[in-house]
Amino acid sequence: MENTHTLPYKIIDFSAQYAAQVSQLYHAAVQHINHPRYPQAKLNAWSSAPRSTKFWQLRYQRNRAWLAVNDQQEVVGFISVETHFSQQGYIDCLYVAPTSQHQGIARALYKTLVHWALQQQYSHLSVDASYLSKTLFETNGFALKQVSYQQKRGQTFTGFYMKKRLID
Repeated sequence: MENTHTLPYKIIDFSAQYAAQVSQLYHAAVQHINHPRYPQAKLNAWSSAPRSTKFWQLRYQRNRAWLAVNDQQEVVGFISVETHFSQQGYIDCLYVAPTSQHQGIARALYKTLVHWALQQQYSHLSVDASYLSKTLFETNGFALKQVSYQQKRGQTFTGFYMKKRLID
C-alpha cells in the first residue's frame, strides 16, 4: 500500500530570515531535555538564553545548514555541518523543537545532510554526539572513536566523538 500522507514539514536551506527562530528552537530544545545526565544546572550552562540572531546568521555563512519548516513556516528542526577544510564534514548541530520530536525530523535532516555531503565527495562525517543523539548516529553507521569532555560555564559535558566513512 502506497503512503499518500505528506510530511508536515519540508527541508530547506538555511536562510538568514529564520535565524531568530533557530535561536529560539535551540534554546527551547536544550531547556526541555529530560534526562538524568542533564540536570538543570547543565541545561543552563548549555543554553542560558537564546543567542542573538546575528550569531546564527554569521555561523551559517561559514557552514551549511538545513531547516525543517512546517506549513506555517515555523522552524521545527535544524542540522548543520562544517565546510572548512580542517573540520569538513563535522556535524555541528542537530536539534528538533520539543513539540515536534519523534516524528522523523532528525532523520530527515540527517539524510539531507548525507545526500549533500556525498555530492561534495566528503569522505567522512563526524560528530560529538550527546547521550541523547548517540543512538541516532549509531543507527546510521557512525562508530565511536573516543569519549570527549567539554567544559562550559563550570559544567562538564560528556560527548561521544563518532565518525562514519561515506566514500572509500
